[in-house]
Amino acid sequence: MRRRVLALCLAALLAAAGCSGSGGKSASVVVTTNILGDITRAVVGDQAEVTVLMKPNADPHSFGISAQQAAQVERAGLIVYNGLGLEEGMLRTVHTAEENGVPALPAGDRANPISFAGNKPDPHFWTDPARVRDVVKAIADEVVAHVGGVDEAVVRANAERYRGEIDALDRTMTEKFGGIRPERRKLVTNHHVFGYLAQRYGFEVVGAVIPGGTTLASPSSSDLKALADTVRAAGVPVVFADSSQPDRLARVLAEQAGLHVAVTPLFSESLSEPGQGAATYLEMMRANTESITTGLTRS
Repeated sequence: MRRRVLALCLAALLAAAGCSGSGGKSASVVVTTNILGDITRAVVGDQAEVTVLMKPNADPHSFGISAQQAAQVERAGLIVYNGLGLEEGMLRTVHTAEENGVPALPAGDRANPISFAGNKPDPHFWTDPARVRDVVKAIADEVVAHVGGVDEAVVRANAERYRGEIDALDRTMTEKFGGIRPERRKLVTNHHVFGYLAQRYGFEVVGAVIPGGTTLASPSSSDLKALADTVRAAGVPVVFADSSQPDRLARVLAEQAGLHVAVTPLFSESLSEPGQGAATYLEMMRANTESITTGLTRS
């Protein structure tokens, strides 16, 4: 009788291990930010569970996770995260999971990153669709390699279909931005987010209200004055503020510049709730393209 009970227990344990996928691989993907989460879901489709830690309209620099979410990270078949210092509030959790053997993809490393002043990598690669196209392939490769139970042919077909949608987005952005006069292709934002977009589509980043690449920094009065002088000299007609951040600093800059400078929100670092204009990566980029084009072509 004891042998029969032991055999049943062993069978139950083996079955539980098998539930995670072939070869004991976990059939789950955990993604830190909601932009990367949407891109990952497009690649994975119905092949595995995708958990996105960052809620809509959140700030990737400061969001944190619960103990339950940290446990999901530790049990993941694959972690997809930015990798260029973006998720400042949860990098320790990701690195601990990596040290414990959880496969992880630092997506930004696959996007040929550019640097801020001071040679720090710029984590905002998603503003350039061509770089996202490369990241999509990297996600597909890692999902196939590490996530249990997925059909490789389906994952790769999903990735190719989505890469085609990104190509169409790139063509639309090129066409829309092509209607902006060269002297108007100047960007002032809440903080440095659009370096990749500027490089791809021929814009000049005049400056940002918050210095550096993180919303956790604060501008000094001298920073604001210097940027206001730059705005005045450049004749910039609009300041673009992140939709998930209060635009108070941008309005202060507009007042200090002594100019009639519009403040226009962009979905720069977070997706929105459905129905709010940026529920997916593709929707977010189209909305931003329209806002930038409208803002810089107004008389």
